[in-house]
Amino acid sequence: MCAGKPRILIYRGKIDEKALIKERFTINELEERLRGNNVASVGDVEYAILETSGQLTVIQKPNKRTTIPEDFNIMPEYEGIPYNLVVDGKIMEKNLQKIGKNYTWLKKQVEKFGMKPEEALLVTLDGKDQIFCQKKGEKDV
Repeated sequence: MCAGKPRILIYRGKIDEKALIKERFTINELEERLRGNNVASVGDVEYAILETSGQLTVIQKPNKRTTIPEDFNIMPEYEGIPYNLVVDGKIMEKNLQKIGKNYTWLKKQVEKFGMKPEEALLVTLDGKDQIFCQKKGEKDV
């Protein structure tokens, strides 16, 4: 793989077959790497560059790129980081202290989900005071 310099595998939306052959890359491998970059279709790619590290850098066509708030002159609110309050039934006392809460508060919050904190696989609190709670043994199908 790409010993000395990066190699462009897709240039201006077209697959460079010679580059694929030189890098011993199959179409299936290229598609797999694109999916690994959250790109479902080769047709959405403007450039794909095989880096010297073996990573694939993907630049999507302008109309296929993910929009960000800045594109709409929107400034999102600060979100902070989520805190784990319960992990596998174990209460994270230090995190409760950091957010200025206690076990009584936690118990009230978790009871809204129909369980006790000790029955939870995970309870988190994000920067917008939203709680995520999942009971041990629950899974979506």
